[in-house]
Amino acid sequence: MELSRAGRRRWFGLAGALAGGVALAAFGVSQFAGAASPVSAPAAQEQNVVRATLPNGLRVILVRNTLAPVVATSINYLAGSDDAPAGFPGMAHAQEHMMFRGSPGLSADQLADIGSIMGGNFNANTRENLTQYLFTVPSEDLDLALHIESIRMRDVNDSDAEWKNERGAIEQEVAQDLSNPGYVMFEKLRQIMFAGTPSAHDALGTRPSFDKTTGAMLKSFYSKWYAPNNAILVLVGDLDPQATLAKIREYFGPIPRKTLPAHAAVNPQPITPSEPVVVPTDQANGSSILAVRVPGLDSADFPALEVLSDVLNSERSDLYALVPQGKALGTGFSLDPLDKVGMAYASISYPADADAKAATAELKRTLQKILQDGIPSDLVDAAKTQEERQAEFEKNSIAGLANVWSEAVAVYHLNSPDDDLERIKKVTVADVNRVARKYLDLDHAVTAVLTPRGTGRPVASSGFGGQESIALGEAQGTKLPDWAETALNRLNVPPSTVHPVISTLPNGLTLMVQPENVSDSVMVYGHIKNRSELEVPNGKEGMSQVISELFNYGSQKLDRLAFQAALDEIGAEESAGTDFSLQVLSRDLDRGMELLAENELHPAFPQQALDITRGQVARVVAAQLQSPGFLTQRALRQALFPKGDPSLREPTPESVRSITLDDVKNYYNVAFRPDLTTIVVVGNITPERAKAAVEKYFGGWTAAGPKPPTDLPPVPVNKSTVLNVPDASRVQDQVILAETIGLKRTDPDYYALDLGNAVLGGSFYSTRLSIDLRKNAGLVYSVGSDVNSGRTRGNYFVDYACDPQNVSKAGAMVLQELKHMQDAPVTADELQRAQALMVRQIPLGEASVRNISRGLAGRWDLGLPPDEPAIAARHYIALTPAEIQAAFKKWIRPEDMARVSEGPAPQ
Repeated sequence: MELSRAGRRRWFGLAGALAGGVALAAFGVSQFAGAASPVSAPAAQEQNVVRATLPNGLRVILVRNTLAPVVATSINYLAGSDDAPAGFPGMAHAQEHMMFRGSPGLSADQLADIGSIMGGNFNANTRENLTQYLFTVPSEDLDLALHIESIRMRDVNDSDAEWKNERGAIEQEVAQDLSNPGYVMFEKLRQIMFAGTPSAHDALGTRPSFDKTTGAMLKSFYSKWYAPNNAILVLVGDLDPQATLAKIREYFGPIPRKTLPAHAAVNPQPITPSEPVVVPTDQANGSSILAVRVPGLDSADFPALEVLSDVLNSERSDLYALVPQGKALGTGFSLDPLDKVGMAYASISYPADADAKAATAELKRTLQKILQDGIPSDLVDAAKTQEERQAEFEKNSIAGLANVWSEAVAVYHLNSPDDDLERIKKVTVADVNRVARKYLDLDHAVTAVLTPRGTGRPVASSGFGGQESIALGEAQGTKLPDWAETALNRLNVPPSTVHPVISTLPNGLTLMVQPENVSDSVMVYGHIKNRSELEVPNGKEGMSQVISELFNYGSQKLDRLAFQAALDEIGAEESAGTDFSLQVLSRDLDRGMELLAENELHPAFPQQALDITRGQVARVVAAQLQSPGFLTQRALRQALFPKGDPSLREPTPESVRSITLDDVKNYYNVAFRPDLTTIVVVGNITPERAKAAVEKYFGGWTAAGPKPPTDLPPVPVNKSTVLNVPDASRVQDQVILAETIGLKRTDPDYYALDLGNAVLGGSFYSTRLSIDLRKNAGLVYSVGSDVNSGRTRGNYFVDYACDPQNVSKAGAMVLQELKHMQDAPVTADELQRAQALMVRQIPLGEASVRNISRGLAGRWDLGLPPDEPAIAARHYIALTPAEIQAAFKKWIRPEDMARVSEGPAPQ
């Protein structure tokens, strides 16, 4: 399950708190990342929206979006961690987990199997005042999702036996977050900023409180807060609104309303001056934030604070200017709003060898100057324009739009997302300056710092548990309820809505156009087939990272600020590089395409920017070479690939500092060429208009000389090794088991191995690994496995996280299950469920414009046809247990799995 406060951009959460803008993204410098009315109401009609309130108080919002034959459901219970009993801060989170452990009439195994049958796309999250349960399913399976949610609203088991097993998993989730320095820092900040409120504790919970929690306590919490008159049901997708509403009335209508208790009072205490919060981090850069308390969502000043946040995050702001000035790797500004109180924080990221106090002082001086000079009116106008455009872009994802609606009505207590947009339109420059000066009280801000520290080198570790006898879960079929059985038996190739028009320009550029009309916008996604490991000259390692940053400095016609101003004028989102993109309103496509082509084909690459970027990258590389995350990835690569393999090349400070402007231009001329490029255009546009725009701005792009190599050489099989990378910031080990396999993506055996992987660990609750390691043993919070095959080589890997004393035991269970896949065929029930999962994931993969564009480009890169998902579905449906067993025997070598862990020494 997931703890989340992050929504779309203007719903602000912890996401992006110290994300460092776009700077040095290639290095991962980011550290982080009221009850309904009881009165029965008739359904209300809006454009593509149907609303109703059932007699029992359940509020229903249905939004029709026909991007794909998919529906996203979100049931929002208006209770969260703030409503937990004293001394039990994770009660709401624990109950969220237990909602997947069964209800009368629906066992945990049945729920897991049905979730997989519907495509495996389900989740939940707990916040201060809200607990959400989410499904994204093919439209034909919407009835199943509604059945599940109505059963869970009616009652839940909450047995001590089930809680005993689930407690192990949720405690591993606690360990996972406590191993994240960013989480630890923000938890400490919350205790200061939200002192005197229930939100002073995070929704996660603690191990000691979970150890004292009982099934009866959980059932009591459920009985108080889980009621139709304390819930909002949001559905978005390709649905028949009136028929769906009739089903909702049938399933949810008989559930009785409840008398709800009062929520806890919120009485924030004055912030007590404190020393800076300092937390060590395993990242390759440091970060500092300045946090202040701001009003909550109920304040009339909040819309102006939203605009202020947008302005300070603009790449034209004085705050972001610290990056191109070489004073920061990245900057940002975020809001963490609650109902009655909120927190705002500005952030700055810097190299590990920088002076944290000096960087924090620079951040404060910059903010003070902004407050003194005032917020520029053009940046306020740009922020408001971007908000309007964003409202249109949000229609391009079915699950994303469901999230936006849920946030608006259940968190912001608005009638619709448009309400927030309308109040933002009314914000003036004077409003923004007023709230900035009123609430950004920098002299009383709380400072928090993430301080990088190195770690030990990889060391040999204990093995996979020796000869310990471990009982694995039996692969037994689960009898499904009658209402779900029919769906399981429905196996067919799902109809696709993606049928691109494909053409090739005279310069070799491939163009794919997929018209969609769910919004008045267009997404352009370009991909250049490349392998920097093969294309960058020896001694110039780090080139791809440097050039990636240089694209942020505009074009030869427009410098950085002028280029961003041109994007702001049309509210467009744009990025350039080996992967480039544009999101723009349909009417502005021509101007947007012109700007994208200017940046991609005629980048500025100014010498001054190179001097600054080169120094920043070199300093990050120096720190990266000591960071546990990098050392873990290096150890894994060295365990899998032979000496001299191109994938083992890595930048050094010296190789980065040796890069000249001529080197950059030469690399650009080699790697960036039209005959290695595909552009996918998806949106409200005809193929003819899209082709005309691409030809106009990309048709003159030419390439000289032979194509560079873009295929890595095949590699021999690896041998088993066991390594641990010490990481003092973690309390839990992150573990990867991996091996090389000779399977290429175009090999016919790929589908058998991929389908078998779905049985083993390729989905959530119902897989063998999840049943063994999570459900039955409680050793891990999550475990997953994947087949990763490319054009010339492949690998197979399993990843999980657990306490140090369980690393080897869990690893031994994984190896036993891999051997079991080879020794015996999967059962007929397992096969049928895996087949249902895989074919239903196909329409789910087409439920956002982003997924459509990247899916088409990705298949082109691998040499697969555009309709490969339909081809895959036919393979999955036809496969037999014997073929899956044969594929695992042929390609998987359990005895050769390399194990690399990061964290405390495994026991």
